[in-house]
Amino acid sequence: MDYDILISGGGIAGLTAAAAFGASGFSVLCVDPAPPVTERDAQGADLRSTAFLQPAQAFLSEAGLWDRLAEHAMPLQVMRIVDAGGERPEPRVTRDFDAGDISEKPFGWNLPNWLLRRELAAHLHDMPNVDFRPGTATTTLFTREAYARVGLTEGGPVQVRLVIAADGRNSLMRQAAGIEVKTTRFGQKALAFAVTHPIPHGNVSTEIHRTGGPFTLVPLPDYQGKPSSAIVWMEEGPKAQELLALDVPEFEAAMSERSCHLFGPLTLASRRTIWPIIAQHAETLYGERLALVAEAAHVVPPIGAQGLNMSLNDMRALHALAVAAPERLGERAMLEAYHRKRIVDIRARVAGITLLNKTSMLSAPPLRDARAKALDALYGITPVRKTLMQLGLGARG
Repeated sequence: MDYDILISGGGIAGLTAAAAFGASGFSVLCVDPAPPVTERDAQGADLRSTAFLQPAQAFLSEAGLWDRLAEHAMPLQVMRIVDAGGERPEPRVTRDFDAGDISEKPFGWNLPNWLLRRELAAHLHDMPNVDFRPGTATTTLFTREAYARVGLTEGGPVQVRLVIAADGRNSLMRQAAGIEVKTTRFGQKALAFAVTHPIPHGNVSTEIHRTGGPFTLVPLPDYQGKPSSAIVWMEEGPKAQELLALDVPEFEAAMSERSCHLFGPLTLASRRTIWPIIAQHAETLYGERLALVAEAAHVVPPIGAQGLNMSLNDMRALHALAVAAPERLGERAMLEAYHRKRIVDIRARVAGITLLNKTSMLSAPPLRDARAKALDALYGITPVRKTLMQLGLGARG
């Protein structure tokens, strides 16, 4: 064998997987067609942010990554949900979900995606049994019961015991294995960018629901001496494109209004990027010598910090099985066990977040009123509120 594991995909999920499996003694090749963009203002930088929830942070610690990331992380102590679905863009119902109700730790820690890529790539560079090849893509997949052979754009084919497909929602490895997906399209796009604002965020993640989808502000460290947040603004596709095209002063006025002025006037502090919103899950999480993880396995709208945390749950499950029986790495029994451990939770979360997103898109006043009343009712029942928070952190329901 050339390597124990080939990871197709060098996004945050793929890089994390390479670090985790490498730290456990497996020889790993990680490839991605594009070099990671590791500077905030560089063209192509991923200006979204990731909130690592408690279980994800524990996994990053086990993989030897957290010490490198901790100094850049902003703790998320409170998740605030605001319903602003009245005639005017102003809060009607505001409810705080405080991590202190269920834990001594914050819900999670937020980091910019471009910085994560920088730190993860640098960490892999220092690992002797991990070969990270940015600028190299997978091209073909050929499997037998005992091995997989993967074609590459550079360096010729490699033979491995396990292929981990972390190559995104349009995964080439998944397609090569003939695994089907179920996709829901919402007609939405998400704008992602960073802002500064005069009122401090207080380590509170704020999700504002009106129409078109949630407008979410996630705490970032101060930028140029001012409080800063990462924003994901979900809207119906045509409106999102119109917003993207606005001049900066007009865009700042629009986003300040959409934020209900909760943090004062918002000032754009980065480029604007735009992303399509879908929900998707694979029919099965494995093929011969192949495991699907992250967006190759599931895609959800950016609500409740679930996307990458689901991906890291995939990694934790697959990694635990590999460490428990390294001699069975990539065997059918191991991959079937991985599928069983993850598929129910994945389907439930995809369905649940799909429903939440459709609820957030509501525009008819009676339905918006019903949404506000439902939020109020759920929050008011303490056991329900605590259960919702625990489910959000990844507990099985």
